[in-house]
Amino acid sequence: MSDKKPSFNQAVEELEKILEQIESGELDVDELSGKVKRASELLRLCQSKLRSTEEEIDKIIDEME
Repeated sequence: MSDKKPSFNQAVEELEKILEQIESGELDVDELSGKVKRASELLRLCQSKLRSTEEEIDKIIDEME
């Protein structure tokens, strides 16, 4: 994947593919560690995007009151 950060949906799709590969047992040990590392990066990215979105929504709601 490029240096550009994936969108939330792209990250979720990539996570799903990684999970399928892990569950199927098609990865060898060398690939497994790299995939787990990538999954960890994607999870952090998704968590960050969710937190940011939640903060934006809270701000909008506060402004409406």
